[in-house]
Amino acid sequence: MSAEGYESRIIDGKALAQLVEEEVRSGVEELESSRGVTPGLATILVGDDPASKMYVRLKHKACERVGIKAEDYLLPAEASQEDLLALIEGLNKNKDVHSILLQLPLPKHFSPQEAMEAIAPAKDADGFHPYNMGKLMIGDEGLVPCTPKGVIRALEEYGVELKGKNAVVVGHSNVVGKPMAAMFLNRNATVSVCHVFTDDLKKYTLEADILVVAAGVKHLIKADMVKEGVVIFDVGITKEADGVYGDVDFENVIKKASLITPVPGGVGPMTIAMLMKHVLMCAEKSL
Repeated sequence: MSAEGYESRIIDGKALAQLVEEEVRSGVEELESSRGVTPGLATILVGDDPASKMYVRLKHKACERVGIKAEDYLLPAEASQEDLLALIEGLNKNKDVHSILLQLPLPKHFSPQEAMEAIAPAKDADGFHPYNMGKLMIGDEGLVPCTPKGVIRALEEYGVELKGKNAVVVGHSNVVGKPMAAMFLNRNATVSVCHVFTDDLKKYTLEADILVVAAGVKHLIKADMVKEGVVIFDVGITKEADGVYGDVDFENVIKKASLITPVPGGVGPMTIAMLMKHVLMCAEKSL
């Protein structure tokens, strides 16, 4: 059977992102009319990594669409950790800046963990601060990592029940894997977290009702590794000369999946939309 005719199985990340952005735009307008406050996001970019510059541009364009004021703060690659910490401290004190985003990765001589911990928890747009991560672990989901938050929102929009389901996460990063597992547990799913040291990955993925893959390995998940009716979120991205690929062998796996995200156009737009929602939240809570 070919994958043709399965459009209804594809999770439309762009459409979901537009829905979330519309909510944010309404919230921004309400905040401006009622309190005279325009939410402000400060993005910090260290060095001139092309991919990082592109991601910051995408985030700024989203800010323009929803009415958020975005300012870019640039540091040269040869700047010091002290320079970065001083910049963050100044932004923490700036009342017009409601949220701060530090674009990763940083040049190798920087400590990203120390820098992210320097961001005031109330201005933590990415949800990476240990304070916000700790709240997530006890079920208090305020400012949380944007990609897993986007996955949860998509599951809600598509009416996928999590309670009692087997949720499998491939990849255990602080950005996606660990917070994703916590969000699934908070909703009473049975969760398995797999990673590079997992023996027999297929044994776990075959049990998945919901599968989130964030390993960064092209076509890691094949059709024989999933069961019929699985819901799949492909967070991985591999860029090659002939195109962009996810961690899931989309063309073959879609034949078995009930819902699946494409790469690109799936998880990425939702991640940025959730970031916009965070900026609005930060502004609202600052008043």
